[in-house]
Amino acid sequence: MDTRLLRTFTALAKTGSFTAAAAELHLAQSTVTVQIRSLERELGTRLFDRLPTGALLTSTGRRLLEEAEAMLDAEARLRAAATAGNGGGTVEGQVTVGAGESLCSSRLPGVIASLRRTHPGIDVHLRAVGSAAAVEGLRQGRFDMVLLLEPEVNLADLAARPIAREPLVYLASPDHPLAGREAGWDELAGESFFVHEEGCSYSDHLVRTLLALPGARPRLTRFGSIEAARSCVAAGLGLTLLPRATVDRQLRDGVLAVVRGPEVPPVPVQLTRHRRRWVAPAARVVADEIARLVGG
Repeated sequence: MDTRLLRTFTALAKTGSFTAAAAELHLAQSTVTVQIRSLERELGTRLFDRLPTGALLTSTGRRLLEEAEAMLDAEARLRAAATAGNGGGTVEGQVTVGAGESLCSSRLPGVIASLRRTHPGIDVHLRAVGSAAAVEGLRQGRFDMVLLLEPEVNLADLAARPIAREPLVYLASPDHPLAGREAGWDELAGESFFVHEEGCSYSDHLVRTLLALPGARPRLTRFGSIEAARSCVAAGLGLTLLPRATVDRQLRDGVLAVVRGPEVPPVPVQLTRHRRRWVAPAARVVADEIARLVGG
């Protein structure tokens, strides 16, 4: 079987769009259509339902997707073994990493810079995503690995290992009444908070705690962007809770100030991959460098 057809099949399954799959594979959309029809004809079954909103896997397509990915993994292993057998010592390839915005902006640029010096043949693509989207993208093969800011990852198909712990800080503008002061839950309960979007473990925990306080009526605003939360707090509109690494520069410049609030434990950084998928040499190098620099 032509593995190019399987590669097109998995790309369409991941994107749900003939146009997006064509862009990812650098093919014409008509070529993607022809290849999917050829694969369906060869297998004797329909793999996708063609809908106005895109391409949706059929029940058979969902069942065969895992087998197709396994065959592509086997092909990649074969090529890697052939390269090693020919004495090729250079590791090359594309690796896609999903992580929250805070890690993408504060921790991972240094990893990419280091890899460009030591492994110029490896291209790392970062995607800023929330935890739920990161897990789904890992399952669908859009990511080789993801970094999750979660206390633990208890998902049977994923393998995770904690590589670091991110300290969290309560923040306010320098002229806020609580800036530089100790503040208990009774004071925090009356404040406005600008927090990260739902699905962010430390933000969700803060929101649950605030809402559970007797008589508390905090004003809570969710943002998909850490920068938006930082800007609102810097403007004096309220407080936030963020990883310290994302605000080091703002604290040095005096744009933000720490509020010494109730103790909050550092949140673990979980380096996570799909348990059943083969880890390519390039992905292994990237994972090791992430563990060394982020964990160090």
